[in-house]
Amino acid sequence: MPMNADVQGRALAILNRLAQADWPDRLKLRKPFEKLIYTGSRASFRMAAERAVKNSRGPRQVDPDALFDLSLSDEQQMLVEMLESFASEVLRPAAHDADANAALSAELLNQAQELGLTHYGVSEVHGGMAGERTTVSNALIAEALAKGDLSLAAALLVPLSAANCIRRWGSSEQQAHWLPAFVGEDAAPVMAIAVNEPTVLFDPLQLSTWAKRKGKHYRLSGEKCLVLRGLDASQLIVAAQAEDGPALFVVEAGTKGLERHPEPAMGLKAGTTARLKLKNVKVAVEQRLAAEHFDYQSFLDHAALAWCALAVGTAQAALDYVVGYCNERLAFGEPISHRQGVAFIVADIAVELDAMRLMVWRACARSEQGLPFHREAYLARLLCAEKAMKIGTDAVQLLGGHGFTKEHPAERWYRDLRAVAIMAGGLQL
Repeated sequence: MPMNADVQGRALAILNRLAQADWPDRLKLRKPFEKLIYTGSRASFRMAAERAVKNSRGPRQVDPDALFDLSLSDEQQMLVEMLESFASEVLRPAAHDADANAALSAELLNQAQELGLTHYGVSEVHGGMAGERTTVSNALIAEALAKGDLSLAAALLVPLSAANCIRRWGSSEQQAHWLPAFVGEDAAPVMAIAVNEPTVLFDPLQLSTWAKRKGKHYRLSGEKCLVLRGLDASQLIVAAQAEDGPALFVVEAGTKGLERHPEPAMGLKAGTTARLKLKNVKVAVEQRLAAEHFDYQSFLDHAALAWCALAVGTAQAALDYVVGYCNERLAFGEPISHRQGVAFIVADIAVELDAMRLMVWRACARSEQGLPFHREAYLARLLCAEKAMKIGTDAVQLLGGHGFTKEHPAERWYRDLRAVAIMAGGLQL
């Protein structure tokens, strides 16, 4: 069977599974799903035709001087609309309890599984739908989900991030070994990415976790912190310093010498962050991700953009929320939005948010085109780390005393947005 037919069949199988579920009816998401099924079917035939034309013309040439196009494709627009509905109808109502319980509910995990997000991280040859250009679409997924809740979005994106990591940085043999599990009938494996270390002024380019090769194995020793879903992960992708530079290793959760402990944090509570201790952990040479083009800096840049995309989505949610609140909240007989001191803050949030989004999309677009994007990713991370915290603070401030209470989501967004400045790794676009 031709490859494009396989991809179309898999895509429609995912959408058909969504169509048969009952929860979209309860949450009034049936129409977005039906529209996505229609556009997905139509898009698959168009993609097949475009691929045939491209193959007949040889490799695609990228024009570095091409205009930066901000318009989304029909499929991307439909994906965003569907995930935004899921975020508002499912994630937002579940966020308070997930934060209070510091856990993801089984029901939420099942609903997220039915979305088939991991298919966007697995290449077509291994049963997924990830083509040559996926970075922008992955950023759009993260941004849309974060409009519901940053912590829940980050937690749900862990499997997709692992699939992206293996597809991008694993050898062909490693991809064939690990990727099919992410698109199988069963739930996608939870494979957490561990980069952060509990050191002062941690620099991900100066890792304290070491990997020393001995024959056909490596021995890993060190400590990792703030690992998203580190406690319930079946496998871990650990960044460690090898003799030839930083490297990524896939470590089984039950390996001797590996200890996992809860590490509750100020934010990201639904992500159940964990502390890892590695004491002479034995890892086979075959479990070191070994793509010929492996680029550790690019790995960090893709992670930074993932956190930036989450920050953009949550900042958008904060802006939408404070606009409604300030227009409804009365003081001295009129809405507080009529006060310049309030209106200027709201306007600043809107300006900063647009700047964040444009810089993130620009960096993602360059990554997709195969152009250097380290500078753009660095600037996006720098801006988002600063402005996301400011937007979180301003949202709490605009709500006044209400912003300090759990009755409104602003205090949770404030706590979660502060993670953007400190998280290295953990996610991958």
